[in-house]
Amino acid sequence: MKTRLVRFVSSLSFRDKVLLIAILCLILPSISTFSVYNYLTKDAVKEQAVISAQNELKLTDEYLKSVFEGMLYTLNFIQHDTELSAILKYKSSQLDELDIVETQYEDIMNEQKVQQKLEAITLVAQNAYVTILLNNGKFYTNYPFKEFNPINLKNEPWFPILSKLKGYSSIWIAPQLSMIASERKTNTFQLSVARPLKDSNFGIYGYAMVTIMEDRIIDILSNETTDHGMVLLNEQGQIISKNKHLNGVLSEQVTKQIGSYTNDVIEINDEEYLINTRDLSITGWKLISLNPYENAVARINSIFKKIFVVQTATFLVFLVLLVYLLRKILNRLVDLRNLSRKVIKGDLSVRTKAKGTDEIAVLSKSFNLMLDKVNEMIEENTLTQSRKREAELAMLQAQINPHFLFNVLNSIRMKVLLKRTQDSAEMISSLSKLLRITIDKNKEMIPFHEEIEINHDFVRLMNIRQMHTVELNVEVSPETLLIKIPRLVLQPIIENAIIHGFSDHGGYILLIATYLDGIFTIEIDDNGLGMQEDQLTKIRESFNKANAKPNIESEQGKGFSSIGLSNVYERMKLTFGDNFIMRVHSELNKGTKVTMIIPIQEVAKHV
Repeated sequence: MKTRLVRFVSSLSFRDKVLLIAILCLILPSISTFSVYNYLTKDAVKEQAVISAQNELKLTDEYLKSVFEGMLYTLNFIQHDTELSAILKYKSSQLDELDIVETQYEDIMNEQKVQQKLEAITLVAQNAYVTILLNNGKFYTNYPFKEFNPINLKNEPWFPILSKLKGYSSIWIAPQLSMIASERKTNTFQLSVARPLKDSNFGIYGYAMVTIMEDRIIDILSNETTDHGMVLLNEQGQIISKNKHLNGVLSEQVTKQIGSYTNDVIEINDEEYLINTRDLSITGWKLISLNPYENAVARINSIFKKIFVVQTATFLVFLVLLVYLLRKILNRLVDLRNLSRKVIKGDLSVRTKAKGTDEIAVLSKSFNLMLDKVNEMIEENTLTQSRKREAELAMLQAQINPHFLFNVLNSIRMKVLLKRTQDSAEMISSLSKLLRITIDKNKEMIPFHEEIEINHDFVRLMNIRQMHTVELNVEVSPETLLIKIPRLVLQPIIENAIIHGFSDHGGYILLIATYLDGIFTIEIDDNGLGMQEDQLTKIRESFNKANAKPNIESEQGKGFSSIGLSNVYERMKLTFGDNFIMRVHSELNKGTKVTMIIPIQEVAKHV
């Protein structure tokens, strides 16, 4: 780690190092200050978060207490309303259908009174379902019979407990699956309170139960100001209801750890939560809030964040001002560095514009003087190399021309001596073309199609000179015809093939030229005598020597003369650069193949 840090610092520029030191001198004190401040205020923040959570639980308890008191009020109304209790006692004492028939009108009136009472109760306890079940099986509800049959209450496991309650005691039943059919789609559970209806004379004459759906509890637990989990547990630790912020995993963890924690910070799934509990005053149930600790202290931290924002803004202002001033001073060094990089890439026309008398200005002026001196040296070297190249081309051309003219003139002389015919005129015509292209100093580069024509004339002349006829076949693509190459680069290769490859028999020479993806390829293939391996190695070695001087003495009768191939290689290398490639492949008694690969980016369109 230390080595990496040292390498990183070493790789920085002088300006970056100065900036880094200045920034660290500002950041480190600020970080130290905030760390000490955060440590000293941590306990105070936690205590304030607990107090805030307790106040929230107290407010939620009041809301739940209001709902529960409304349910108890309903039971008390049924128990103590004189008219309603008298009707219920009367109805509970009717045992057979004869009594009902004899008092039919009175029964109808009583039924109406009971329903009116229940409707009045429903208005007081909205969204509450009231059930009154008498001993003789008679029942009254504020909901339709199809929603739930009150007789089924006798099958509930808690129903026998009602008969054992003393005085006006009630039992709270939760959690309990919804009994009202229409509510099951939206409410899985319900909360109920029930008590027996008793009188000192009649004893227990019936039972009353008030039920609310879970959504009323969820609405209270999920009020607008609550943004964390809250759950309601019964005496057995079972979940009665929870709000939308509490998932199943958190609910399970709460029920497991509630016995160990009351008001503290606990860790669940690697995350800290602030847990707070409160016992409900009416039911004896527990109300629990579970809030991520970061969320619990968010409001308190908002004050600290404001302070942090103000201090950070002040810090940034001073930091920006410091960086601006330092960059203003050190940018001249950066400019000098950028200019040096351009010089490394080959741009020697750049110059610094630094002014002044300080060290950076003196260094900049020295840099400009050095570039001026380098440019002068490059110009002198370029002029020298240009003259040298012209001299080399002239020398190579001079090597080729005398050798070529001597052979052709000797052939014409021998032909004229032996035979005075029309062939002599054709030979002289072909020779004149060759002489014209040879002595024309203004045509160093000629189109490829002209080079092909020259070699047709050359082969015609050589066939007259030689005892055996050699046929020149040409297969070139149209896009190669206008490519310009140095004149007379194919002639030495074809001449070597005729003289050394077809000395004792006739044959053919195949010229193939193609252009593809910026590469111009020329192949000269013959079916002559070929070369031995040592001759082929010697020719290839001559290509690898930058200043190779070919051996003028050719090996007569076998293989190629290295003078022609070396001269061609040197001329093409000087013309097309180091990317030019020339290969020679040969097998004894099978022939020789010379391949030239020329990089050319742009080619004139074929007319």
